[in-house]
Amino acid sequence: MGACLLAIPTFAASLLFAVSINLWLSAQLAAANQGITRHYKFDVRLQNVTRLCHTKSMISVNGMYPGPTIVAREGDRLLVKVVNHVRNNVSIHWHGIRQLRSGWADGPAYITQCPIQTNQTYVYNFTIIGQRGTLFWHAHISWLRATLYGPLIILPQRNVSYPFPKPHKEVTIMLGEWFNADTETVIRQALQNGGGPNVSDAFTFNGFPGPLYNCSSANDTFKLKVKPGRTYMLRIISAALNDDLFFSIANHTMTVVEADAVYVKPFKTNILLIAPGQTTNVLLKTKSNPPSTTFLMAVSPYFTGQGTFDNTTAAAILEYHMPNKSSTPNITVKALPPLPSINDTSFAGNFSRRFRSLANSQYPANVPQTVDKHFFFTVGLGSSPCPKNQTCQGPNGTKFSAAVNNISFALPSTALLQTYFYGKSNGVYTTDFPSFPLMPFNYTGTPPNNTMVMNDTKVVVLPFNASVELIMQGTSILGAESHPLHLHGFNVFVVGQGFGNFDPNKDPANFNLVDPAERNTVAVPSGGWVAVRFRADNPGVWFMHCHYEVHLSWGLKMAWIVLDGELPNEKLLPPPSDLPKC
Repeated sequence: MGACLLAIPTFAASLLFAVSINLWLSAQLAAANQGITRHYKFDVRLQNVTRLCHTKSMISVNGMYPGPTIVAREGDRLLVKVVNHVRNNVSIHWHGIRQLRSGWADGPAYITQCPIQTNQTYVYNFTIIGQRGTLFWHAHISWLRATLYGPLIILPQRNVSYPFPKPHKEVTIMLGEWFNADTETVIRQALQNGGGPNVSDAFTFNGFPGPLYNCSSANDTFKLKVKPGRTYMLRIISAALNDDLFFSIANHTMTVVEADAVYVKPFKTNILLIAPGQTTNVLLKTKSNPPSTTFLMAVSPYFTGQGTFDNTTAAAILEYHMPNKSSTPNITVKALPPLPSINDTSFAGNFSRRFRSLANSQYPANVPQTVDKHFFFTVGLGSSPCPKNQTCQGPNGTKFSAAVNNISFALPSTALLQTYFYGKSNGVYTTDFPSFPLMPFNYTGTPPNNTMVMNDTKVVVLPFNASVELIMQGTSILGAESHPLHLHGFNVFVVGQGFGNFDPNKDPANFNLVDPAERNTVAVPSGGWVAVRFRADNPGVWFMHCHYEVHLSWGLKMAWIVLDGELPNEKLLPPPSDLPKC
């Protein structure tokens, strides 16, 4: 368990350990085409921002909303110095970065680090190994990621081309949610009264709500300017807080080529569905002779639950630059692109099944063909008792909660990774997280009468390099809905999915072990299940949680501990000297 397990004699072992680590890192960097070190500085400050005629002082990075773009190449080392100038505690997560042996830089507060306190600094130090594509960074404490987020673009190694024709231009589109209210107040009130939190007031394209909302002008509209007859790659990132989003461009077709920074077999679609935490790269071929100069892009929510949600549509503009304007009328197609109905679960299921890995010699799909460890997790809502002498606004006078295998995860007051590394888990966490539900029931049928959850800090321990199969089963408790589950430190292969209850006797026969999608954020279907496999080849403590911020706040989260392996390059590195203290 980290440095505590080094054998005697200590000096010789330490020297061998250090030399081995340096040799391994050198080999990795050499293999990564001599990556360079890139330095960024994030000043976390308050910034006044106005949308929908509401001005609010909100937390930003370098005064930008959304925050700055980080650009690197596969094999590069990133050093991001984060300086906290606000009263809130802050931490930053590099969503989708595997953080091989560098879990100290992963970012979730109280999991891999204590948060960065006011006037404190922390340098996130990690190397991008074996990854290229579109990811993003965001705050990972409370609801700060509502405004603290930005793109993380990983270019291929030099002289390595995309597995599709090079686009004329690349454009990043970050989807988000705007709240007129302060989001920290929103979630604090909801957790206090036990009810559902107030919903967002608008969806946004790169921070702009667009022309469909009241008091939102042309200045608050994102415009994508294009030339006719060219191919553009759109890097679409969902930084939305609590909503899956449909995305479409009027009169245009897109070709999906990448998801969660992994190339996929290209497929054409008019509509995307993207969950919080997911990214999708598409190729957009513009028309040679467009019937007008501008078209609307739009997003609207996908939602099947019982609570309230932001039932609005946001728009942006695709604007053609026409050298010879006389041949094309200067008009806007004001019609929105057709989008599915709010609860179109059939579209959601069919769309997610279209993703397939390239699975070729250059980009193989290393799907575990055998399984060492089997897990079955229920994911869904539940309730907690209302404190005495208090009135609660959750179901039947209780408080809303959420759980994995009926355990609502309680965040510790110190960081799990530090606790694990130094062997001081006593009183902080236990290692008896259940591999299967303690009380099986008809998960997608009539829910049980007792919907109370347990609150605890439990983890699963995995041996290094174990092959894992995890079935995540949605439940109908307090309403069936989709849950985008994000696993830190890994990509997982989506080998199967379906509606209703998972059948262990029939469903595994249909698993795709050849070219399944490889993702860091996987949607558990509404009223259904998803099966994933991964190899536990990254030592450390790794958070897994629903990427709806409200469900994360309610406890739909847990953690995995992956033990060190035998070899030096299979062990978690020691913590950095500037690791924040709780």
